[in-house]
Amino acid sequence: MKSTIEELGPTRVRMAIEVPWGDLDHAFGEVYKELGKQVRVPGFRPGKVPNRVLDQRVGRPLVLEQVVQHAIPEVYSEVVRENSVRVLGQPDIEVTRLDDNDTLAFTAEVDVAPKIELPALDELSVTVDDVEVTDEEIDEQVNVMRERFGMLTAVDRPAEDGDHVSLDLEARVDDEVLEDGTTSGMSYEVGSGSLMAGLDDAVRGLSADESATFETDLLQGPHAGRQAQVTVTVRSVKAKELPELDDEFASTASEFDTLAELRDDVRSRLSRVKVMQQGAQARDKLVEHLLEVTEVPIPEGLVERELEYRNNAMQNELAQAGMDWDTLLSMSGVEDREAYDAEQRTSIGNAIRTQFVLDAIADAREITVDNDDLSAQIMAQASRNRMSPEQYAQQLQQSGNIAEFVADVRRTKALAQLLEQTTITDASGDVVDLDALRPQTVRAAAPEAASDEATDEATDDDAAPAGAADDAADDAEDAPDAEVAQAVAVEAAEGATEDTADVTKA
Repeated sequence: MKSTIEELGPTRVRMAIEVPWGDLDHAFGEVYKELGKQVRVPGFRPGKVPNRVLDQRVGRPLVLEQVVQHAIPEVYSEVVRENSVRVLGQPDIEVTRLDDNDTLAFTAEVDVAPKIELPALDELSVTVDDVEVTDEEIDEQVNVMRERFGMLTAVDRPAEDGDHVSLDLEARVDDEVLEDGTTSGMSYEVGSGSLMAGLDDAVRGLSADESATFETDLLQGPHAGRQAQVTVTVRSVKAKELPELDDEFASTASEFDTLAELRDDVRSRLSRVKVMQQGAQARDKLVEHLLEVTEVPIPEGLVERELEYRNNAMQNELAQAGMDWDTLLSMSGVEDREAYDAEQRTSIGNAIRTQFVLDAIADAREITVDNDDLSAQIMAQASRNRMSPEQYAQQLQQSGNIAEFVADVRRTKALAQLLEQTTITDASGDVVDLDALRPQTVRAAAPEAASDEATDEATDDDAAPAGAADDAADDAEDAPDAEVAQAVAVEAAEGATEDTADVTKA
């Protein structure tokens, strides 16, 4: 077999491939085997029809056509593997020559990952915000605890913000009550804005057994986008009485004996949260810097294909929620669909560039992914998604995303390694302790610690809960789950090795 690869641009190649007729024996065997099962010829048992008879029965051109269909995918994949071509998406195939008993020749044009020239990465530095916990922030958290321990007491007065009311609701459109448009005895906190526009204004000032009618825009269902007339009746009004902020409250609401100890603990917790935020900020700024100093061409059409993929997924979500695009744009504060798509293109472009840069760094530093890395990541992702390792692994396999998963782990390790070598200072000029950031940013760099948040926000714009990494570390101590994750990691590595598809969605 002969093959040549011509670069059509920084992100596209044309492969010219010639296959000697003898290399098609396997494809011919498969085609004749299938035809032998399908074609009935008098005098021959099914599957026993000679090949020459099948040629006469169905026609040699049809046989050759099916042989080409069988052979090209295998030959193409072999050329991709042998030449280490990082293809993106499906190729455009054109058969250029088909000489019976001689040669099959075809071309394959396909998008490929760009060759990236990395800048110097040995003296990187980023600046992050200071960690400062204010008394106001502590007060806010303590008041949240007070709210949890508050007592509701019936009051004989008009409802006001902060009160809890029991409501009856009836919604109409064109003077007809909507299906599922009535409810009784619903509990609601006045001023929370958690239900529908206009409700708080209508309820404020109403006493028990008083009613009001207001109009609101429907966001979901068959009448989405229209206005409904909603009648609300207050059945009861209750005020929340908060406990006094004293040592007794502290001992009731926590393991601490005094309010001062409770406030110190809240300060410590807030400080840890802000340290993790520093880590996320350091990671994001490092990625932003890499994109600024690195030229990263994007394959033509890749962004549009990803945009189409996302929009189709969003369309399905909207349909399931009974919403349309206009409603989504209104809720998102986006002017129109064109502006929405423009924002998506920017997000997609940055995600793709980030992946390419991290892949280039991983290549340059010869970063590999072993079974421990994969099992740790499986544990972390399963914990994050509230799934067992088996369930998460099954989801990976069914979605066909094993190769992408392995590549994401590799990118995470690359970014984690680079971040460890980056000088991080806060706004006051003090060097930030990277060890304190590790749970948020570089945990996946070590087999015993699993979190892929370093890559997640850079590529998917989805951040994990703050405790995901710690939860994963706790789960890793569970032997059965760890064994399952290890087994799945081996299978994932094998599957990724066999898969020649690029990890970037196309």
